[in-house]
Amino acid sequence: MSSRKLYIETYGCQMNVVDSEVVVAILQQHNYQLTEEVTEADLVLINTCSIRDNAEQRVRSRLREFKRIKQQNRGVSVGVIGCMAERLKEKLLEEETVVDLVVGPDAYRELPALLQEVESGQKGINTLLSMEETYGDIRPVRMDRNHVTSFVAIMRGCNNFCAYCVVPGTRGRERSRDPETIIREATGLFNKGYREVTLLGQNVNSYRWVNGSRDLTFENILEQVAKIDPLLRVRFATSHPKDMSDELLRVMARFPNLCKAIHLPVQSGSSAVLERMKRKYTREHYMERISAMRKHLPGVSISTDIIAGFCGETEEEHQQTLSLMEWVGYDFAYMFKYSERPDTFAANKYKDDIPDEVKSRRLQEIIQLQNRLSLESKELDVGQTYEVLVEGTSKKSEEHLFGRTSQNKVVVFPKGTFKRGDYVDVTINSCTSATLIGTPVQS
Repeated sequence: MSSRKLYIETYGCQMNVVDSEVVVAILQQHNYQLTEEVTEADLVLINTCSIRDNAEQRVRSRLREFKRIKQQNRGVSVGVIGCMAERLKEKLLEEETVVDLVVGPDAYRELPALLQEVESGQKGINTLLSMEETYGDIRPVRMDRNHVTSFVAIMRGCNNFCAYCVVPGTRGRERSRDPETIIREATGLFNKGYREVTLLGQNVNSYRWVNGSRDLTFENILEQVAKIDPLLRVRFATSHPKDMSDELLRVMARFPNLCKAIHLPVQSGSSAVLERMKRKYTREHYMERISAMRKHLPGVSISTDIIAGFCGETEEEHQQTLSLMEWVGYDFAYMFKYSERPDTFAANKYKDDIPDEVKSRRLQEIIQLQNRLSLESKELDVGQTYEVLVEGTSKKSEEHLFGRTSQNKVVVFPKGTFKRGDYVDVTINSCTSATLIGTPVQS
């Protein structure tokens, strides 16, 4: 069969990035070659996110553009894969006539067979969720541009069922990947010149592999990856506060190449709101975990997720979120207005009763506070020297490079003779709320 060209766009979380790389690997085995030009493609795939309505509307807008391309090239097939495909299933084929193919996150191995159905004039669909699928035996085709940092998915799905979240419904229940395949993939990346991997899971620190006498936790797998080579930096995302153990923090403290940055979503600073969200922890428990992180990992950088205007949120509860942000002093945050998602516990049981203008005002207050906290965090780094992993050339100047510290802070500095993938000691001279600016230490 002659080679065909595949164009793929990815929206949403880092897990979707990995999934797209898995899809490319599967289709390359069936004579599809990746292209960056949508007009060249025989197959156009859009890997989707359903976490907020805005994410789905962006996909629908993009599908309208693909429809025009399809009118010009009737031989091209268009597919929607990922969480939006899983959530809408057959409805997507009815609502978007341009779509030929709908495939959920656990059915990517079926893509070649489904494409044969499309070629015969039928619509292709498979949205069956799996209790076993991890794609652990598939070597993803890396689509990153820097060839320095990459992602390794170590588990799939989620068992938490937070009131606002579609993930358990779109990605299924938690299942962990065979540790040997994780170590093999991370080692292979290091041998190819990558110098940083991020271990991924919807709830990464609930990783558990039980096979006969083997019973491995996330702490075990994190230590094994750290031992691959001291020059391989290791990060992980995303953690759940209820699973952030002291043992995990002790492991992070023992290995210099385990990055001293933790993303710990809080969502709200109010225990009452957290209970309505079904988050399984209180404000006090979250604060105790932050204190433990600072005890075991002095200088650790902490980032978070925050939702403004969840169902029933009072002004006092909003103020509790602001006060918690002040107390923690987050370096960075992903901040959003609450977006009701169909078929979630919140959509079925609660009223989305906060007016949009109130949500917007509260979100703006959160953003303004975080901008100040981010600047204060960076200002503390001025005068300090950090090891920076170079990721590429600065967007603003060809004469400057950029990279990140162990604490996940972006640093820009003069290029000199350094290159992508180098570790460089940089003294910080100044900063903005988003970036540290420094000078390399001459050895």
